Amino acid sequence: MPPSNQPAEYEVLRATIRERGTVRMILLPVTFGLWAGAAIATTAAVALPIAALLPLLVLAAGFEAIYALHVNVERIGRYIQVFHEPDGGWEHVAMEFGQRFPGKGPDALFSGLFLVATALNYLPVALGGAIPELVAAGLLHLLLAFHIGTARSRASHQRQQDLERFTALKNPMNRVSDSTDAG
Repeated sequence: MPPSNQPAEYEVLRATIRERGTVRMILLPVTFGLWAGAAIATTAAVALPIAALLPLLVLAAGFEAIYALHVNVERIGRYIQVFHEPDGGWEHVAMEFGQRFPGKGPDALFSGLFLVATALNYLPVALGGAIPELVAAGLLHLLLAFHIGTARSRASHQRQQDLERFTALKNPMNRVSDSTDAG
């Protein structure tokens, strides 16, 4: 239960999580629709295989937006867990479930779908590109695939890191060392 002096903040934060989760679910088909449209348009209108970079940009932007929404929803959840649910609640249960049963939920970043789309996006280049196009476009596609993989890895550790950070903010005397601190 939220402290009696902060129920409004708690309600606003829960609403923010709900809204951002909904936006993330809407953004996925919108991203893939825009990607498919861009892929078809560039393949039909531009004879150069390097034109596959425009739809790749659409995929990258869509993934980045979904990733940002996910990271911020998780961060708000850890804030709620530390400052509004000190004696337990949904956020505690959700975090424990993830720790006890890793890999048993859906992929919140839709990384598998984005990796498949990235590979499919390379097909026009692979089927008709010259060596320089194959290399340049291949490296950019691999860069996005690498980013998707590292983002998924970072997201898998975020809950625990944010919990430690918010706990340290709540209890400044018990400062937790941050593995991402420089120096």
